[in-house]
Amino acid sequence: MRKTFHICLSSPDEVLFRCEADLIRGFNGLALASLETDSRLLADGFPTTHFHSLLQSDCPAEVITQTRYSYSRYFNARYKRKGRLAEKRGFILEVDGYYHTLAALNYVNRQGLHHGISPTPFGYRHCSANAFFSKQLGKAAPSELMPAPQRYKYLPKGIHLPASYRMDTSGLLLREDILDIAQVEAIYVTPRNYIYQMNKIGDELSMKSQQEESSSSPLITLELIEKGTPGMNLEQLLRNENGKHDPAWISDLELCQIIDKTCLPKYCNVESIYETRLSQRSFLYDLLWKNLWRTHRKRTTDAQLRRCLCLK
Repeated sequence: MRKTFHICLSSPDEVLFRCEADLIRGFNGLALASLETDSRLLADGFPTTHFHSLLQSDCPAEVITQTRYSYSRYFNARYKRKGRLAEKRGFILEVDGYYHTLAALNYVNRQGLHHGISPTPFGYRHCSANAFFSKQLGKAAPSELMPAPQRYKYLPKGIHLPASYRMDTSGLLLREDILDIAQVEAIYVTPRNYIYQMNKIGDELSMKSQQEESSSSPLITLELIEKGTPGMNLEQLLRNENGKHDPAWISDLELCQIIDKTCLPKYCNVESIYETRLSQRSFLYDLLWKNLWRTHRKRTTDAQLRRCLCLK
C-alpha cells in the first residue's frame, strides 16, 4: 500500500533551472519518474534551486533518483557540464493524517509565494496551484496542444507516454493529467476552501489541528518543508508568505538569462557558464554587482549572484 511522502531535491551551490525550458523538463522528468515507479503525484513546486512534491509511493527515494538522473543528463548536455547535479539523496518525509497532509499540500502549492517569485500562489506557473478546481476558478485548459509526433522533443529518448497525457505547446506535460486531481480536491472539499487555504498563513489553528490528530508525522511547518533548501531564510520566507512581494528583486530566472544571453557572449565568447574560467565568473560577478540596478532596475544579493554564476 502506498504511503504519502513529501520529497525535496536541492542543489546547494548552483541553480538547477536556468530558464523556462529547464523547469519544463524538470517537471516532465518528475512526471515520468512517478509513472515508472507506479507513484501518484498530489502536488509539486519547482523553484530554481530545488523542487518539492507530495506523492503517494512505495519507493519515494527511487522517484528522486530517476528524476535527478533524467534531468542531470539533460542539464549536463545542454550546458556542457559534467558530474552529478544536486544532492545525492534528497529529503524524504512521510506525511500521515488529514491535517498534516493538508498543511503539506498548502506549502507545496504556495512555492511561488513563499519564495518571493509571485505575490500569490496562482501567479507562478511552475507549481501545481493552478491545477485544482480549474474549471470552477475559470482556468481553462490550453486551447492548443503539442501534436503527438512532436512531443518527444521534450522528453528523454525511448519514453512512451500514456494516451491520456497531454502536452502544451511549450512542451510541458499538463498537470491536470499527471496529478491525482480528484484526491486533492476531495481533501480541500470546495473551491472556496481551496482559495482560503492558498491565501491563509500557517497559523496556530493549523498547528493545533495537527497536534490533536493521531499521526506519526511531525508538525508540518514551512521550516520543516524547506529544511535543507539552499540559503533557507525562515524570516524571509514568512515575509513572502504575508504577500510582501517586491518586484525590484530580480528572480534567478531573470538573472540567469542576463548572464547566459547577454554577458556570456559579450564578455566571455562562450555559450555556457560552465565553459568559463573562475576569473571570468569573478569578473561577471563584479560587473553585475555594480551595474544591475543601473541597467535593469533590479536588485540582487551576493548569494544569488554566486549561485547563478556557479561561484562556490
